[in-house]
Amino acid sequence: MINVKNIKEKFFNNRKVTENYFFMTLSSVISSLIGILIYPYVISSLGKDSFGLYVFAFSIVCFFNLIVAFGFDLPAMKMIVENKNDMKKKNAIMSSVFTAKVLMLMFATLLFSILCFSVPVIRSHKILYWITYSQVSAEILLPKFFFHAVQKMKPITYIQLFFRVLTIPFILIFIKNETQIIEYAIIISSSVVLGGIVTTFILWKNEGIKLYFVSIKSLKPWFKDAFPFFLTSSMSVFKQESVTVVIGIFFQWSDVAIYDLANKIIILLRFITSSINSALFPKVIANPNKYLIQKILRYEILLGLAGVVFTIVFGYWMVLILGGKTMIAAYPQAIILSILILSTLLASAYINFIFVQKEKYILVTQNQLIALLAYLTFLAIGLLLCRNITVVVGALAFSGIAEIFYCKYVTAKYKLLGH
Repeated sequence: MINVKNIKEKFFNNRKVTENYFFMTLSSVISSLIGILIYPYVISSLGKDSFGLYVFAFSIVCFFNLIVAFGFDLPAMKMIVENKNDMKKKNAIMSSVFTAKVLMLMFATLLFSILCFSVPVIRSHKILYWITYSQVSAEILLPKFFFHAVQKMKPITYIQLFFRVLTIPFILIFIKNETQIIEYAIIISSSVVLGGIVTTFILWKNEGIKLYFVSIKSLKPWFKDAFPFFLTSSMSVFKQESVTVVIGIFFQWSDVAIYDLANKIIILLRFITSSINSALFPKVIANPNKYLIQKILRYEILLGLAGVVFTIVFGYWMVLILGGKTMIAAYPQAIILSILILSTLLASAYINFIFVQKEKYILVTQNQLIALLAYLTFLAIGLLLCRNITVVVGALAFSGIAEIFYCKYVTAKYKLLGH
């Protein structure tokens, strides 16, 4: 018989964890849905070429955002959790991260300035790029890791959603044709920056965090601890964002828009499965049973394949509804990308339930390295043989397949699931 009293007790004992997880998920779900709902209007107003140009600019900016983030958040989150009742230490931690990120922002801005003046395709649209680049400031102004650590995701979730929703009327009022790409960039970037400013205010007002600059010398341990995380995330972000960049360089802006639509559909489907392993993690780690893990892997293979079949059956209509007939070329690209639903789900299971459980953290980095090398190899050979965006998209899908085989190989090689 189900013990209702015990279930209630467990729920209330973990209420903060449940609430934290709910608001993180809510923010991602609603933000994705808003993007999907407004997409038909945006693509029909701006057109494939102008929208593709913005997507390309945003992808370039993502590389600079990676530089500013560097990998400080995870070590900082761990330290905040360990010192959540010590205001002096929390101020010191937050100020160290703040100073480090400001320094990295200065370095990133210098690099971005050089890029804007030296690369013709960027120089010709430098206003658009600088407006989009302003979103990098949110990496400093929006310290999600702090609110995650203190389990207070509710306020910043509301702030982000408020400014995200606020973009809708502005887009509907001011974006009417393909010449208004600058206005579109201003609306999107303003919502991100303003959300960051309000979050920083709440950090000071509600949490009592007072930021100050620390000495550069004191930041050495921070860079040392953050570097492995930066390395791992760099490979992942480079692989993902370089697809847009390569398409933008070798093909048309309209091709960038086509890839973006295909990617949006797959990201939406991947999001549905992305929380599964996070939800299972506490149970599996508390009782790491070989047969349970094998069972999870089998079910996730079926679930991933179901995502591929769903894309094949319904992807055409999703592309037609969101982008219209002019964007129908996104359908075959979505089918290719659907492989990532399976690969992401399985790689996440191997990492969470096997590599992390066995404390084989180096395998996580190696996994990303193998995926990146597989992507670059497929891309280089493919573009030499055939100039088509399918080659670029196929390279990304191939990297996902490489991740699965690598995870299976090292698990068997080191007998990580036992004999």
